[in-house]
Order: sequence, then C-alpha cells, then structure tokens
Amino acid sequence: MERLIIGASIGNCVHVAGVLNFLRLAEEHGYNTKFLGPAVSIDYLLDAVQESNPEMVAVGYRLTPETGYNLFKRLKESVIERGLTGYKFVFGGTLPVAREARKVGLFDAIFSGEEELEEIIAFLEGREFKSEDINFGENLLERIEIKKPYPVIRHHFGLPSVEKTREGIKKISESKVLDVISLGPDQNAQESFFRPEEMDEDEKGAGGVPVRTEQDLISLYEATRRGNYPLMRCYSGTRDVFKMAEMLLRTIHNAWAAIPLSWYNRLDGRGPRGLLESIRENQQLMKWHGVRDIPVEVNESHHWSLRDAHDTVAVVMAFLAAYNAKQMGVKNYIAQYMFNNPAGTTASMDLAKMLAKKELIESLVDDKFRVLTQVRAGLASFPPNLDRAKGQLAYSTYLGMALKPDIVHVVGYSEADHAATSSDVIESCQIARQVINNSIYGYPGIGYDPDIKKRKDELLKEAEILLNAIKNVANNDVEDPWSDPETLARSIKIGLIDAPHLKGNPEAAGKLTTRMVNGACYAYDYNEDRIITEEERIQRLGG
Repeated sequence: MERLIIGASIGNCVHVAGVLNFLRLAEEHGYNTKFLGPAVSIDYLLDAVQESNPEMVAVGYRLTPETGYNLFKRLKESVIERGLTGYKFVFGGTLPVAREARKVGLFDAIFSGEEELEEIIAFLEGREFKSEDINFGENLLERIEIKKPYPVIRHHFGLPSVEKTREGIKKISESKVLDVISLGPDQNAQESFFRPEEMDEDEKGAGGVPVRTEQDLISLYEATRRGNYPLMRCYSGTRDVFKMAEMLLRTIHNAWAAIPLSWYNRLDGRGPRGLLESIRENQQLMKWHGVRDIPVEVNESHHWSLRDAHDTVAVVMAFLAAYNAKQMGVKNYIAQYMFNNPAGTTASMDLAKMLAKKELIESLVDDKFRVLTQVRAGLASFPPNLDRAKGQLAYSTYLGMALKPDIVHVVGYSEADHAATSSDVIESCQIARQVINNSIYGYPGIGYDPDIKKRKDELLKEAEILLNAIKNVANNDVEDPWSDPETLARSIKIGLIDAPHLKGNPEAAGKLTTRMVNGACYAYDYNEDRIITEEERIQRLGG
C-alpha cells in the first residue's frame, strides 16, 4: 500500500491549519499526502478514501462540540456501511471537540493541540510513545536538529532570589514550553562575582538572580532536570570574563555564549574596561569558546539601535560581529535579530533591515562557519498594558518568523510592568508557540515586497560605503581592519560607528543625529531638515 494520507476538514468547518500542519509533518516523515479541502462532506471524503486507498485519513473539525459529535457519529456509520473499517482515521481539533470525538470510537488517534510534537511523530512512525524515551537533545545543535522544522524556543529568567528562581525553573521545565532557559544574573554577579568585597548589597537582585557561589549555579541547573530538560545558558560577565566562562561551562553546561564586540565596558557603563581593552578581550573570549566548539552569539547590532543609531550602523555592526566571530575560530555562530528597534520602526522597514543583516552575515558561511538565525522582540516595544503587550508579543513573533529562525527568543509580555515570573514565562511561550505553529508553513514571500527590497538594497549599498570607510582608517600595517581592535575602537571614537545616546561619552564621538522617517532610522541633519547619505556623513567626519 502506498504511504498516502488524505486529509480534510468536514461538515461546515473551514478551519484547515491543523489538518495541513499534520499533513506537512507527515510528508517530512515519508508519507505522500492529499488535501481534499475545507468543509468537505462525509460522502466526498469517503469517496476519496475508496478511490485513493490511503494508509490514513486525517479529519479536522473546530466548531461546536455537540455538532461535532453528531457529525462524527454519522461518519462512523457511513464508514461501517461502506465497509471501510480497515482504514486508520485520525482526528485533530480543539480540546472540547476532541472529547466528543473520543466518545464515538472511530478514531485511532485524536490530537487536540496539547500533545508533544514527539507524540505525533511517534504515531506517524508507528511506534509507541513514551515520554521518558524522548530525546530532547543534549546540546543546542542536537535540539535544533530534533525540532526541525520548528524552532527552538528560548526565554530569559531570573528573579531577585536564588530560591525563587530555582522553584520557577522547576515549573518552567515541567511545563515543557521552552528549550533554553537564559539565566539572568544580577549586575553584581555579572561584574563582581569573583570580587564579592566590591559588591553593593543594596543592589542585590537588581536586574536578575543574585548568584553568589558555584553551588547556586549548580542548583539552578539541577532544577532543569525534569520536564523536557531545557538547556541553560547565562549572560557573560562584564569583568573576569574567562573565569566566568569556565565556571558557566562547569556548572550549568552553558549552551552557548553571548559575547559583545564593543560593549560591556565604559561605553555602556556596564563595566570598568576601556573600549579598546574590551574589544581585545571579547575577541579572545570568542576564540576561547571557538576552541571548545561552543556556539557563540555576539550581542552587538541591537545595542546600537537601542541607542538610536541609524539603520546602516546596525547592519554594519551585525556583519562585523559575525565577521569577528569567524576570524576568532567560532564554528557555530548565532545571529540575533532584535525587531521593533528603534521605536517607530515599521514592519516593512524592520524586515528590510533584518534581511540586509542576514544577507551580509550569511555571505560568511562556509564549511567551517555555520550561521544559526535567532529572532526576538525589542524589549522597549512592550506596552505596560499587559493585554496589549500580549498582542505585541504575538506580532513580533510573527514578524520574526519571516527569517525562518532556528531559535525564537521569546520576551515575556510582562517586562514593561514587572520581571517575568514562571507563570509569565509559560504564558509568553504558549503565545509564541501558537504563532509559530500558524507560521511554520506557507509564510508570505516578503522578499518580493518592493518597499522591503528597495530599502534592503539601499542599506546594503550604504553598509558597503561604511565598511570601506572603516578599512580606510586602519594603520598601513593592518592586514585585516575589520577584526583589528585598534581600527574598530578608532572607528567608534571618530564617529564612523556612532549613536546619539553616546553624546558626552569619552569612548565615543557622540556626534550622530538620527530621525525616524517613514518607519526607518536615518542619519539626519536637523539644521537643514533632511536625511544625510552615508557618503556625505563620512565626508563630514573627514573620511
């Protein structure tokens, strides 16, 4: 018998997303499929069964449960009457309708959306599902491969108490809603973990969990050893960075490192290091992880956008972050794309900027350098009204799905009001998961939108101009200006790479002025009331 599955929604039901997702998943596991359409009659469905002789029949229905029960009862009677009881029938619908479907006794499997993906796959593969047998993946790359075509889900978590954070991690793990818990330590821990005498205890728990010992970290990791056994990762330190990296690997088996290129120093006030010193040290930290084959994410580009740098700077810094990671020997690079940033960015201009970043970053891919795509919402884009914030989370997740991500970094909808509790994390992930399920197949072809393409091409052209200008400020003996710490630091100090919020910062020029125009961020001359091209901006700097 041909491994064929036919599927349809029946009765008056026009909802077909569930059936189509099931059929597409089946195709990825060796089946041929045939979709009959929405609102198909029982006779039409069973005529197709007799004609096609499928291995399985997928039936969808998402309307009133009581009506569904009557419909399923008639379907069963017709199956018996036509002598089709030897076929395998599968049902998918809402939980209340699924309860009615079970009463009829027709269906070999009933899916209501609460099942693990692995349970559906086990059914398609004809094997018994045992939750304890699920291989969730012991590292990031395994987890991504196992979950395909669905992305891995990550969420930040850290409460102002180790004990509360540990209990929250247990609840999150047991909920099985996410794959990676990003542990957020407080600022004291990031800067002074190995120098406790310098900590300001009045600031204990500010911005995250106050981890103070290795045992704290071990206990937090042990809390993940349940549910779907999420991986754990942690923010980098802003000082004693190699000690921190070694400890995180030893205690929480850090799933990947998040390392800046030019931040976490006097530039942003998050550490005492100077700009040049931190670039050199950050590069070496990338190399340290590269040698150990640990994936690296370079948190760089969105920090410039958060400070209202124009989009060209954001695109260039996204490229330079990936370029430096590659030069430092990183094999698996996580490119993070933060949407909704700066404020006022429209969906089309956001996508244009991200596609420009993605094209430049992925131009670096070869057999020694792999790029993984991670998308996230901009933290500042969330309104304090929690109902509206949920809408923002759904919108940002849908927008990010345009990049076909390997990782979705879910930002808790509550962040504008309060740090996410375990319940907030679970609810935020469930919102994102539904958007992902609805977007994973058949996402609109955004690359053909003329406005998006025009802006993307414009950004790529301007990025090339800025990248060449950075090369031109390097010393004559520098072979690779884009990864030379002195060239990068000089580019920031003289204003090639700049942001309005850096005005008065001793490590930067702080000369750039920008403005949102038609949903995109441009360099802007307020005296002449006009956009400045990148070529003109660089000329004004003496470049």
